[in-house]
Amino acid sequence: MYQHQFTCGSEVPFGLGKVVCVGRNYADHTAELNNPVPEEPLLFIKPATSVVSMAEPIHLPLGRGSCHFEGELALLIGKRLSNANVAEAPGAIAGLGLSLDLTLRDLQTKLKKAGQPWEKAKGFDKSCPLSPFVKLDWLPDWDKLSYYLWLNGELRQQGKTENMLTPILDLVAYISSYFTLEPGDVVLTGTPAGVGELHHGDKLSMQLEDDWLQVETQVA
Repeated sequence: MYQHQFTCGSEVPFGLGKVVCVGRNYADHTAELNNPVPEEPLLFIKPATSVVSMAEPIHLPLGRGSCHFEGELALLIGKRLSNANVAEAPGAIAGLGLSLDLTLRDLQTKLKKAGQPWEKAKGFDKSCPLSPFVKLDWLPDWDKLSYYLWLNGELRQQGKTENMLTPILDLVAYISSYFTLEPGDVVLTGTPAGVGELHHGDKLSMQLEDDWLQVETQVA
């Protein structure tokens, strides 16, 4: 069973909650999928059953079309936050991590064309691999964070928070105006361009900053 972990080895004092995701938060990714740029954050939720450790191999769902990777910066919530302002947001973030928002792209396209919700394409079991979290004992420069994703040794995604359409702290405050954030919840902050289809045997590597966090996983 999944349990949040800090990279420093200290215990995370709360269990897993919901995962709140934001779609189309990077203009380059929005363009690569020919989607309109949203006027405000586009939110959706992955259930707790979608979460697994990134140390586990990825198992592609059978008979459901192509499954795409979307590398994202993940925020671990450590304090209850409801209807918060931007100044209150930093105190609620307990850790920074990396995540994969696995997406059944063919199914998502079908659902979008029918004007239906995306949950079946985004929230299926084990669709949210998470890394351990870097414990925040300091306040980072939220607008100057970088992360990277390599597929089979090729750099495919490079996310810079300065390129987010809705910056991290504004995003957390906005989410709290609709969904109360509780300790153990996770926020996925959106994916940059470079997403693509996964195949059996693929190896993925992700890195936060130069040396904050490095993780690897493989498609079974």
